[in-house]
Amino acid sequence: MNDMNPAGGPPTLEEGLQNPYEPELGQLPNTTEKDNEKVNETGTTTIGIATENGVVVATDRRASLGGRFVSNKNVQKVEQIHPTAALTLVGSVGGAQSFIRSLRAEVNLYEARRGEDISMSALATLAGNFARGGPFFAINPILGGVDEEGSHVFSIDPAGGVMEDDYTVTGSGLTVAYGTLESQYEDDMSMDEATTVAADAVSAAAERDTGSGNGLVIAEVTEEDVEIDTYEYDDLL
Repeated sequence: MNDMNPAGGPPTLEEGLQNPYEPELGQLPNTTEKDNEKVNETGTTTIGIATENGVVVATDRRASLGGRFVSNKNVQKVEQIHPTAALTLVGSVGGAQSFIRSLRAEVNLYEARRGEDISMSALATLAGNFARGGPFFAINPILGGVDEEGSHVFSIDPAGGVMEDDYTVTGSGLTVAYGTLESQYEDDMSMDEATTVAADAVSAAAERDTGSGNGLVIAEVTEEDVEIDTYEYDDLL
């Protein structure tokens, strides 16, 4: 094939060459349903409850391949992303981990540039923008945090929608967990009471949802720090 243009010179940019001074754009992988079955997914049940003294975030610990095989029984599905905020992992494990790493980096840049702590509302908006614009597969995390305005719980949908509530549930076990949570939630719960209710809801979901199980991870978020611990269901019920 002749790579010369009709005038005898080298190919021009109009003829299909990449401009060396422009960024090279990548493409998302063209995955098939069979490929997706090989992706580690959390399945999961994640719960966030805001109280007067802080936020409780609870998750199960199971990861699966294609929703059919338990690939890991000890996954920590909640991570600290800020001195007073935690985020859950829901969806593909790799996508959720990449999402958290990217969000942590942006939070650090935000605070370094402005010289002040990021508010939970701004952090939730940033997370929503990342979920909408980044190649993180389908994720639906919960953000729980505390700032000068109090305790906050946000759910972030795969399209980048951000919704704040007193409590929320995401993941494949949400229908069962919501039933338990709705029947036990009270406006004036303490942190200990919220922890017990969240554990009960995750445990109930694990009884019926194949994507949830193998114990609990609980994050207690206060104005001072984030404490994350692992439990068996009987430890807190």
